[in-house]
Amino acid sequence: MHQHGYEDDITYASFKAPATPRRRRRPVVVGAALAALTLVPLAADWVASARVESRTAKAFQQGMDTPERPEVHVRGFPVLTQLASGTLRHVDITAHDIPADGSARPLPVSRLDLALDGLSKSDDDTEALARSAEATAYLSYRDVSHALGLEVSQGTRPGRINASVPLPLGSEVTVAAAVSAVSGNRVAFTDFEVRGGTTAITRALLDKVFEDPVQVRDIPEGLHLRSVTPTASGLSARFSGKSVTFHPSGGSQSDTAQDNS
Repeated sequence: MHQHGYEDDITYASFKAPATPRRRRRPVVVGAALAALTLVPLAADWVASARVESRTAKAFQQGMDTPERPEVHVRGFPVLTQLASGTLRHVDITAHDIPADGSARPLPVSRLDLALDGLSKSDDDTEALARSAEATAYLSYRDVSHALGLEVSQGTRPGRINASVPLPLGSEVTVAAAVSAVSGNRVAFTDFEVRGGTTAITRALLDKVFEDPVQVRDIPEGLHLRSVTPTASGLSARFSGKSVTFHPSGGSQSDTAQDNS
């Protein structure tokens, strides 16, 4: 009878179980390939979006004569499809320090927030046209004060501002006035309340300063002033319009523009 011995122990100890078959990696490879195919159009669309945003910012800066390029965001995906159709569905633009040239009482726009729907270019690339647009222009009290020639601040009641009106002999009075939007994209000051009462001299000064509304200039043609709201830091002017035209080469709102709403 065979006896279990040392060599038998070696034989058993050196026996190896069959190697476990490796898992097939084909699903992983296929998944990676599909991910790559997905990322390629995403990257191309991102590049297209960045390029059109950069070009729009450059054109807006040239047309509005702003010291810095505005922030531009093209909304909606894919952008490449929008470009192929010739119309961008929605574009948001934020610009700062828009000057007010060619006016006896210039009122610069501290910040302009534009929301453009259906933005397309003309055939000769000389202008851009938005099917509709909304905008908010912020007018600082410092700039409003400079345009009127007196110090303006927020009033104590909604919809009103306070103005310090200098009088002869070095004195002054505080006047509260209502602020409203009138035709021609102009801001009007009416319904005066003079602290301490109104004199003939005070009334004459008020008529001289506030007789003519102040126009908000250098905004895209077709935007019409709808409302003006005094805030803590300045006036918030809301615009809207249809068929809003933007001229990249400069020249936007006409001096004689009227609100055709």
